[in-house]
Amino acid sequence: MMGQELESVALTLVADKKGILAADETVPTLTRRFDTLGIQSTEQSRCMYREMLFTAPGAAEFISGVILQDETIRQMGSGGTPLAQVLSNRGILPGIKVDTGAKPLAGFPGETVTEGLDGLRDRLSEYHGMGARFAKWRAVIHVTDALPSPACVSANAHALARYAALCQEQHLVPIVEPEVLMDGSHSIERCEEVTASVLHAVFHALLEQGVALEGMLLKPNMVIAGKECPRQASVEEVATATLRCLRQHVPAAVPGIVFLSGGQNAPAATAHLNAINQLPGPKPWKISFSYGRALQDPALEAWHGRDEKLTVGKQAFSHRARLNSAASLGRYADEMEAASVGADDKPHRRDWRDD
Repeated sequence: MMGQELESVALTLVADKKGILAADETVPTLTRRFDTLGIQSTEQSRCMYREMLFTAPGAAEFISGVILQDETIRQMGSGGTPLAQVLSNRGILPGIKVDTGAKPLAGFPGETVTEGLDGLRDRLSEYHGMGARFAKWRAVIHVTDALPSPACVSANAHALARYAALCQEQHLVPIVEPEVLMDGSHSIERCEEVTASVLHAVFHALLEQGVALEGMLLKPNMVIAGKECPRQASVEEVATATLRCLRQHVPAAVPGIVFLSGGQNAPAATAHLNAINQLPGPKPWKISFSYGRALQDPALEAWHGRDEKLTVGKQAFSHRARLNSAASLGRYADEMEAASVGADDKPHRRDWRDD
């Protein structure tokens, strides 16, 4: 029964025309974003911002789940209802980020391993009791001509697999997120090479740890050139390389692939998702989105921390969610950007990163 329950939740998260909102920025990360816009970061302002996104009109039509952060899942909305319940009341599944961040990998300068396995079983049990039905863990893979090392890939793959096994034990669907970073000057070919080796290692570890692939989701990077690479690949090149890599390394048993945006601006992340879904050929998994800043940026810009702008912020979020919903079906078009608020990549946002 547990396997059927997990598979049902996983399939709900990748239901037709829906994707996942990553609203799991840590307090320091969200504070940095607020600071650049002159918004005071307090527990109340962070709660107000998240509630604005969660209660945007029509959000439930395009958003299947929201990844929360520890502070957020413990907060009450303006009406005195827990934010996790605010989501559930709208038919949106609450999820939770459970890793404690990427830390330096001892003996391997420039590389990291994500921590948070200590005490994870008890934390997952508590979060499930608070309404969470899925979880997220992010591994971070840096790319150069020499990196990542086999040790880094192995350490992060093992941690992802242990996390996923613990999630399933506690009746939570694990989102497995191995992110090959866009930072750097590497080519799209180098990104594909590294992404392939990472995915191979991750699924080997998942199977070794007894994780049921039918009861999990994969949240990978797209295969894309580094931000400092002199030759940036076209939308079609990114889509072709990404789908080729996934077909070769992601088992068909996985119900869905929900891409991270990885530092792409909102229109680019949407265009790439759309192009991937438009490609011909077999796609044994649902392909959708689990975006953070690529969903939130326009809404944050429109709201700007002002009570009187809450409605405008909600409209900006709903519009962006609608566009990504269309892209998950391969039905997005550039003209749909015309009504976007703050869709361009403002200079102060280019170094913003999701956690």
